[in-house]
Amino acid sequence: MNDLVSGFAAVTLPAASHPGVVWLYVGFIAMVLVFLALDLGVFHRHAHEVKVKEAITWTIVWVVCAMLFNVGVYFIYEHHVLGIGRDVQQLGAAARDVGGAEAAKLFFTGYIVEKSLSMDNVFVIAMIFTYFGVPAKYQHRVLFWGIIGALLMRGLMIGIGAALISRFSWVVYIFGGFLILSALKMAVIKSENVDPNNNPAVKLVRRLIPVTPHYDGQKFFTNWNGHRAATPLFLTLVLVEFTDLIFAVDSIPAIFAITADPFIVFTSNVFAILGLRALYFCLANMISAFRYLKPALILVLAFVGVKMLLVHTEFKIPNTVSLAVIISLLGIAVLASWLIPAKPGEEHDLPGPEGILDPAAAFRRKPKGTPTRADSDATDSSTS
Repeated sequence: MNDLVSGFAAVTLPAASHPGVVWLYVGFIAMVLVFLALDLGVFHRHAHEVKVKEAITWTIVWVVCAMLFNVGVYFIYEHHVLGIGRDVQQLGAAARDVGGAEAAKLFFTGYIVEKSLSMDNVFVIAMIFTYFGVPAKYQHRVLFWGIIGALLMRGLMIGIGAALISRFSWVVYIFGGFLILSALKMAVIKSENVDPNNNPAVKLVRRLIPVTPHYDGQKFFTNWNGHRAATPLFLTLVLVEFTDLIFAVDSIPAIFAITADPFIVFTSNVFAILGLRALYFCLANMISAFRYLKPALILVLAFVGVKMLLVHTEFKIPNTVSLAVIISLLGIAVLASWLIPAKPGEEHDLPGPEGILDPAAAFRRKPKGTPTRADSDATDSSTS
């Protein structure tokens, strides 16, 4: 335990050898907080339905911000500002200095991997919003606070992951094997209707606090029957947070297969998450059009898993090859989805939510046509 704690401190706050690096983390987090304050306090101050045109604009804005930051990554690492890029932990090799071009390539690769894996989130979030009948004008609020929680959770997970890799080299084999198992799980699990009320996080909330049967504007909590109670909007937020936590278990090891540099891992993750809301509003209504994305994501996860398993061998896969393979797989999937139309009745959905919304879904199969809680919830919301 002491080894893990010391490793966590040495990796996430490398103040001992390069004390200035901590200020880069502080500056980056401050920049993100400014972005979020402007987002909620200025651009989305009033609840409204996010239209496709607005979502596309914001998607472009976030992608441009990520690429501009990557330019900054190049210069910061090229000149080793505040000691960043010095003695960087490597997968399967000794720590060494990292230059600007290599750092920029690693950031871009990590960003692409995280962005592509976040497509899973888009699909499941759409199911959650549909199930709870969340009004379109309140969806941005749920996603905003969901992303705040996601940033905190992923920051902690990245710190722990970096500390584990730094202290125990064999952890890369666990991460690699886990990614391959995740790819297999994604390949065999099919999407179908499940009951989010069977999710353990939702059950826990219902056990701890009363939940109103209706919404009260954009409030997460309200007074109901003389007591403080959560609204369905809060249940939605809890489920979104729980979903991101589950997906992070896949995506965090995936980016560590690209680089063990915690600054690159953290910043690329953050930018991918910041753009998730806009990406959701862009794709939620046309997610089924990406019918070949599921096999591409399966191959990406399997590839980065194999890459991790090979880091200590002579067959170690260079990062340039990794970037080319990942972009090629995703590009081919998008192109094939566009060029090859779906046949009538053919399933063309993204990875399903089994094991996330309803962990016991596989053991509780219902006949087709069985009414779900979603129907009654929708009725409750419309009559309230």
